[in-house]
Amino acid sequence: MMEAADICNLFEDTFRQSFRVTIKGGASEPLYEPAAEIEAVIYYREDYVSSALHEIAHWCLAGEDRRQQVDYGYWYTPSRDRKAQADFEQAELKPQALEWILSEASAHAFRVSCDNFDEQALDKERLCLAIRDQAFSWLEQGLPERAKMFVEALVAESGCRSALNTATYAELPQ
Repeated sequence: MMEAADICNLFEDTFRQSFRVTIKGGASEPLYEPAAEIEAVIYYREDYVSSALHEIAHWCLAGEDRRQQVDYGYWYTPSRDRKAQADFEQAELKPQALEWILSEASAHAFRVSCDNFDEQALDKERLCLAIRDQAFSWLEQGLPERAKMFVEALVAESGCRSALNTATYAELPQ
């Protein structure tokens, strides 16, 4: 099982020079800061592996325009009605599907994040199904380029080749 520091070192080995990006733990909240003078910085929560993988997933999926904006131009409100929660889930679907693949590639458990404590606004099963469908789609049709590079780097380091097999994702994530 890879530790957060191992994952971050591998991320930097893979992307720091070519994309001018670094990743740092210890933050009270995750944050992406675009490159000002030297390089962009991805901050993840405390030293949590899941937070690091989630923030890496966002970076791997963000296009060039999004990577020029603080937090990729997204904003989140802590409490959401059904409509706002559905919008949140749509924005988080691909990053969480990629986080699941990254988690498997680094031998870590994945947990779906609804990021909302209002149970009435949640349809967790729908979100879990959508995350699984997206993971299947990428594994069958190909991951986005940066995501593919990092998944391959993780698999080479961890030996967790099952991360590339759709059978690994047969059960819904929790």
